[in-house]
Amino acid sequence: LLSHPKEHEKPPAISNGELRINGKGKKLRKPRTIYSSLQLQALNQRFQQTQYLALPERAELAAQLGLTQTQVKIWFQNKRSKYKKIMKQG
Repeated sequence: LLSHPKEHEKPPAISNGELRINGKGKKLRKPRTIYSSLQLQALNQRFQQTQYLALPERAELAAQLGLTQTQVKIWFQNKRSKYKKIMKQG
């Protein structure tokens, strides 16, 4: 078995998806979420059914897709924004 060198590195400054500030006062951001094609397919399918999710629906969808509720919430927010923009253009 090969051990990965990253296993011995100290943990990242970002945890639980929160923004952390380093010693110089610079904001560090959580890296952008990369959704798998299956996750995107399920999210888009659900968006076609409804543009808004209730809390239990969001929790269930997040659990099914292996995402956090925040990731699902923000994906829906972004999708609504893009949808409205497209609708405005005609």
